[in-house]
Amino acid sequence: MTTPRSPSLLDALLPIGVLVVLLSLSVYLYGDASSSGPNQIALICAAFVAGLVGLKNGLRWAQIEDGILAGIQMAMKANLILLAVGALIGTWILAGTVPTMIWLGLKLISAEYFYATSCLICALTALSIGSSWTVAGTLGIGLMGVAAGLGLDPAITAGAIISGAYFGDKLSPLSDTTNLAPAAAGAELFAHIRLMARTSVPALLLALALFFGLGQQAGGEQDTARIAAVLQALEGQFELGWHLLLPVALLLFLAVRQWAAFPSVFLGALVGALFALLFQPEVMSRLADPAAGALAPLKTVWSALFAGYQSSSGNEALDGLLSKGGMASMLTTIWLIICAMCFGGVLERLGLLQRLLHSTLHLARSTSSLIACTITTTIGTNVITADQYIALVLPGRMYRAEYEKRGLAPVTLSRALEDGGTLTSVLIPWNTCGAYMAATLGVATLSYLPFCFFNLIMPLLALSLAFIAPPQPLSGEAQAAGA
Repeated sequence: MTTPRSPSLLDALLPIGVLVVLLSLSVYLYGDASSSGPNQIALICAAFVAGLVGLKNGLRWAQIEDGILAGIQMAMKANLILLAVGALIGTWILAGTVPTMIWLGLKLISAEYFYATSCLICALTALSIGSSWTVAGTLGIGLMGVAAGLGLDPAITAGAIISGAYFGDKLSPLSDTTNLAPAAAGAELFAHIRLMARTSVPALLLALALFFGLGQQAGGEQDTARIAAVLQALEGQFELGWHLLLPVALLLFLAVRQWAAFPSVFLGALVGALFALLFQPEVMSRLADPAAGALAPLKTVWSALFAGYQSSSGNEALDGLLSKGGMASMLTTIWLIICAMCFGGVLERLGLLQRLLHSTLHLARSTSSLIACTITTTIGTNVITADQYIALVLPGRMYRAEYEKRGLAPVTLSRALEDGGTLTSVLIPWNTCGAYMAATLGVATLSYLPFCFFNLIMPLLALSLAFIAPPQPLSGEAQAAGA
């Protein structure tokens, strides 16, 4: 059996070039709808081209297929969480949990401060639980509803939620990525967090100032009649009260206790179904199928789990807001993730991604350029492999020896990995993070991208500091101590 040939740089660039061209055409032809099918075709075509490169280099199709399956396997955790989130949205609306969050938000939060408040609330919550996904799937859903009730821009609201959630996720010792980045770089966790805080806190303050400014502009346009109509419709459709927020508290508690995401979210969905049975008798009666007889309540909550909730309040704004959820609503996003991971899996299996990373080291002649290459590589890996974990681990593994060779502290590498890998993952439509946020918040990735101020500021700030104030090599004693 012949030994497969090592890929050339042209081999590595060809499928990526095909992907860039096809994705550009997809966005040009379909706009925000590109993630509903066109992007998936682009990713599969690019994966097919990568497979042809592998065959040309002497690999068998079974070996290439193993790479595809390995890529899909990596995404199954995210896909299961997406299904659970879809079920949770459906039952939480049926239970009155999401309507209560919207109702309280409309009563308590003014439009002028809404964007900044949303960002700060999500930042503090994510800091305490270490999960941007959980924050978006709980508080984020309610805040999006409040924004709709206030007549505020959903894209800016999504940007505020994501900015806050990723700040807290980035600095929380409970976050998986915050632990993964220093592990890949050989750094100590709390030293990594301390170094990130020096730039993350100023970046968040700048983001809050921008959201505050946008809120001041929107505050004068507040439609009080619209808000009153939404409140009246909510009160007419659901039993509302603070006790209906207990499913939210339960899910946040499980996150603090570091339960796995899928069982936590799905348990939250089942608790929502129970709350619907206990506290929403009128809603259950209105939606009951007479043909189901005594099992009508079970059929109603079962339908909410897979098909979501369909609102018919007569208020167009509220009906559009609450008609969502169910596992079925996440299938297009899961389709996108599977296609993206097919492409990333092929590239990693064929060694094409590693070939590209090796090429970047020739550009990193100074400390500043090394950090810049690290950040841009993690961003590129996010684009190519569609997974933030690969974007942290693979460049971390590739660059670690070079940082050690130059006497740079491991935290210098770990911060660069987070600044480029963690924060930009949510800005890419076919990345697992970008797809999750778009599906959960109901706003296309390219629509909320310009307003993810924290996620945009941090990589730019990190690149600027790399050239303005590059870190100095450690002394021999510090290197020996593993600083």
